[in-house]
Amino acid sequence: MNRVVYPMRDADQTMPLYAVNWHPAHFDPSVFDERDNLVSADPNGMTRSELSRLIAASRRAAVEEPHGFAVDSRNTITLAAGTHLSLCTYFNAFPAGYWRYWTRVRSVRFVAWATGKGTVTLFRSTARGLAAPVETFTIDTKHGDGGPERLTAELSLKGMLDGGFYWFDACADADASLTVGDAVWQVPARVRRTREPGTVSVAITTFNRPSYCLDQLRAIAGERELRERLDTVYCTDQGTDLVRDQSGFAETADDLGGQLTYIRQGNLGGSGGFSRGMYETVKAGASDYTLLLDDDAISEPESILRAVQFADYTVRPVLVGGGMFHIDHRTVLHVQGERYDARAQWMEPSRGAEFNHDFRSEPLADSPSMHGVRFSDFNGWWFCLIPVETMREIGLGLPVFIKFDDIEYGLRAKRHGFPTVSLPGVAVWHMGWHDKDPARGWEEYFQVRNRWVCALLHYPNAGRAAAFRMLYEEANLGLRMLYSGMELSQLALADLLKGPEYLVESLPTKIAEVRKARKGFTDSVTYSSPLDLPEPDDHADRAWAPAGAREVTKRGMKAVLAALRARPRADGAKDEAPQVAIPARFSIWPSFIGVRSAMVTSADGDSVAWFRRDSRLYRRNMRKCFNLVRHLARDWKRLSKEYRAYDLPSLKTWERIFKNPKQ
Repeated sequence: MNRVVYPMRDADQTMPLYAVNWHPAHFDPSVFDERDNLVSADPNGMTRSELSRLIAASRRAAVEEPHGFAVDSRNTITLAAGTHLSLCTYFNAFPAGYWRYWTRVRSVRFVAWATGKGTVTLFRSTARGLAAPVETFTIDTKHGDGGPERLTAELSLKGMLDGGFYWFDACADADASLTVGDAVWQVPARVRRTREPGTVSVAITTFNRPSYCLDQLRAIAGERELRERLDTVYCTDQGTDLVRDQSGFAETADDLGGQLTYIRQGNLGGSGGFSRGMYETVKAGASDYTLLLDDDAISEPESILRAVQFADYTVRPVLVGGGMFHIDHRTVLHVQGERYDARAQWMEPSRGAEFNHDFRSEPLADSPSMHGVRFSDFNGWWFCLIPVETMREIGLGLPVFIKFDDIEYGLRAKRHGFPTVSLPGVAVWHMGWHDKDPARGWEEYFQVRNRWVCALLHYPNAGRAAAFRMLYEEANLGLRMLYSGMELSQLALADLLKGPEYLVESLPTKIAEVRKARKGFTDSVTYSSPLDLPEPDDHADRAWAPAGAREVTKRGMKAVLAALRARPRADGAKDEAPQVAIPARFSIWPSFIGVRSAMVTSADGDSVAWFRRDSRLYRRNMRKCFNLVRHLARDWKRLSKEYRAYDLPSLKTWERIFKNPKQ
C-alpha cells in the first residue's frame, strides 16, 4: 500500500522528508506520564546557575545534513560503507496508527530486497513517540552468489489505536556498501472495503498560471503506477493565458491521451473550477474518487496513490486530505489537517498539532507529539480526495468563487457521516499564507462573506457571537488604515443579507464589482517602487512588548476607542511624506498606533502603498458596519434557515451555473 520512495529532483531541499542520517532520538520524559504537564513550572524559583544548567542541557547538536548515501532510483538507495540511515521520516514512515484506527487492517507486511553488507532493522513507535526495534535482517551478499536478498516481515498493529509508525533503518558495514530497493508496506486485500481497487479522477483548476498547471500534468503523466488507477484529469482552465497554448502541452496531452479532459469555462473562481471537476466525475460515473489538486502546488505523486489506497480500506467512506509544505522552505509542514473553532469561526491546527513544523531541524524521531493519530474537521483543497458517493449524497462545493469552500465542505461531510482523515505521508508543496494578505486585495470580500455563509449553514444559533467577531474584524481593518478592506467587508455583509439566491446569481459577475469597489482608497493605490514616493520620516520595526492574550485584547480595545475619538489633526491627508515605512511583516495593528500615514509594503513584497489615516471615514465605516451587524444578528436564525433550505451545492444548482451564458 505504501511504497518507500525517494526524491528524483530538488533532493537538496527535500531529502529530510524521505531519509535522514541516524542519530539518537532526543528524549522527552513527559511522554511517560501526562500528569507531568498538569503543573506549570516557576522559573522565578530557579537560581541563575540552575537556569544556566537547564539551558545548557536543552541545547541539541545541529541535525546533520543528509550524507553518505545516494538515490539510485525512485525506489532504490545505496549507503556508502559505514553509513547509518533512518527512514523515520514524513514520507517513508508507515502511519500504522491511522490504518489501525480507520480500517479493518490488523497487520502489515514489510517487503524489500537488499544487496551488499550490513543490517536492516524494522522499528515501531507508539502514540507517545517511543520507538523500539522489532526485527533485524543481516545482509551479506558479498560472500554468496551476489544476488539480492529478499526481506519479509509480518508486523502487528495491536496496541496502535492511538497512533504509532513503522519504518526501517539501514546500516552499511564499515567495509562495504549496502543497497535497499523496492521497499513496500503491504496490507491484506481481503479486508479492503471496496470490491475492486478504486479509481480516481483528478480535478485541477487554473487561472492564468499555465506553467504551474502544466508541471502538475507532467508530474501525473510520469507516474506509471498512479496512471493505472487514474481515469482522467479534469483540467478546468478559467483564464486568458491558457495551459493548452504552453510549449510542451501537446506532448503531455499526447502522453496522457484519454486520461486528460481539458475544459474551458469562464472564471468562476476556485470553487467553480473544482466543482466543475467534481461535477464531471459524478456525471461520468467511472471513478470512485475525485482528487482536488491545486494547480500551483508541487505534488509528490506517490501521495495520490497512497490516498486512493487508504480510502479503499477505510471502514466507511472518508475524505482523505494531504498536508501542506511551504514551497519556499520545503521541509516545513505548514499544517496536516485542521479543525474549525465554532466560537471564533476560524480555522486552527488539529488538536495536539502545530503550524509550521520543520522536519529538517526536528525530525519525526524527535517529535513525539507527531506520532499520535490526529483528527480533522476539514482539509485544504490543495490536496483532498473525496469519494464519489459523498458527492452524490451531499453535493459539490459551495458556489462562492474562492475562500471557505473547503472548510464548509469538510464540515458538511462530517455532519453527514463522512469524516476527513489528513493522512501523514500524503502532502504537496504550496505557497504559504505569509506572502498573502486578503485584507489588502479583492479577496477580502469573499473571505468575509463566505466565512459567515459557512457559519449560517452550520451554526444557526451563532448570531450574537458572530456579531462580535464581525465588529472586531472591521475595527482591526480600520486600525490598519485599510479603508478599502472596510468597504469590501461591508459589501460582503450587505450581500449576505440578500440571501442565497443572490449568492448563486451573482457568482459570474461579482468579481468585477468587487474590484471596482476597491478603487479610490489610498491603501488600494500601489507603487512598484518605494522611490516613487517621498522618503519616509522613519522606518518601523517591532515596537511592542509581548503580553498575555487578555492584555493584547485590552490594548486593542483602547486603540479602537482612541481611533473612534481621534480628531482631524491625527489624520494623514496633509502629510507631505509618509510618517513611517512599515514592512509587510510588521503590518499588524500595533504598528499603526499613533501613525498618521505610512508607506506599507505589500505581502508579496512587490509594491508599496501610502496609507493615510482618515478618522471621519473610520467612524462612518464603523457606524455602517454596526447597523449591518445589528440586522444580521437580529435575522440570523431566519437567514440560516434560508441558506440551509436553498441547497446551494447541489448538482442541479451547479448545472444551472455552468450553463449560464454570463460565465
